[in-house]
Amino acid sequence: MKKIILVGYMGSGKSTIGKKLAEDLSFPFIDLDDYIEQKEQTSISAIFKNKGEIHFRKLEHLALREIIDLPQNVILSLGGGTPCYANNHEVLQREDVKSFYLKGSIKTLANRLEKEKEHRPILNQDTDDTLETFIAKHLFDRSYFYYQAKHIISIDDKSVNEIVTDIKALL
Repeated sequence: MKKIILVGYMGSGKSTIGKKLAEDLSFPFIDLDDYIEQKEQTSISAIFKNKGEIHFRKLEHLALREIIDLPQNVILSLGGGTPCYANNHEVLQREDVKSFYLKGSIKTLANRLEKEKEHRPILNQDTDDTLETFIAKHLFDRSYFYYQAKHIISIDDKSVNEIVTDIKALL
């Protein structure tokens, strides 16, 4: 069974690319956050608010293991922080997993996220940092985990179809 996992910072296109790739390959697509929300019957933000980040990270780890152990092909997009907790990055190296880091420059990610600010509460926190500084700090902390993916795909100045083609060439 093939497990194709997409990792990257928010705004890198994991869900969009995952859905298109799933359509092209006739594989089911699972967004890890959506999977957790369905299973818990509440939103990620409600889980964070009511039970805290540690509880969420535990649910996230268990959900990731569940999906990886499914006896079917699957394309899975992880949350931006998923690889950074509970040794989740080790899954990216498994033999039965093809993992891809959708790598965008700070400028590309900032341009994309600027348009989505109202839908991403983490970006609306009171801070003196610019969006680019905020992203740069996160990428600095997370890059080790993102680079555990087997393949790095640059998303800068590429269409969805070009990125999907790049991924399919490595399968």
